[in-house]
Amino acid sequence: MTMSLTFETVRCDDGERILSAAGEIDMSNIDALKQALATATTEAGGGSGTLTVDFSAVEYLDSAAINVLFARADHIEKLIAHPLLMSTLRISGLAELVTVERGH
Repeated sequence: MTMSLTFETVRCDDGERILSAAGEIDMSNIDALKQALATATTEAGGGSGTLTVDFSAVEYLDSAAINVLFARADHIEKLIAHPLLMSTLRISGLAELVTVERGH
């Protein structure tokens, strides 16, 4: 069964690109996450663009999602995470590559 997941990309007045996700991320919808990150990175400035990823409305992600975030870590300036995800992101080591902030 595919988990519910939606994305929105916005450009702030200062030019910052933010990719927001809502729902749950697992193997059933991992391709959507890959595509959203690739598109947002391109929009943020091509192959070298960086962006903020807002997962404050994501309450679950599995190891497939962690692997995708590791693969794109050089393009993620900041990851805003739901409080439920904070320990997972720290334990995985992703917080050592990307600035991780607790969302609301």
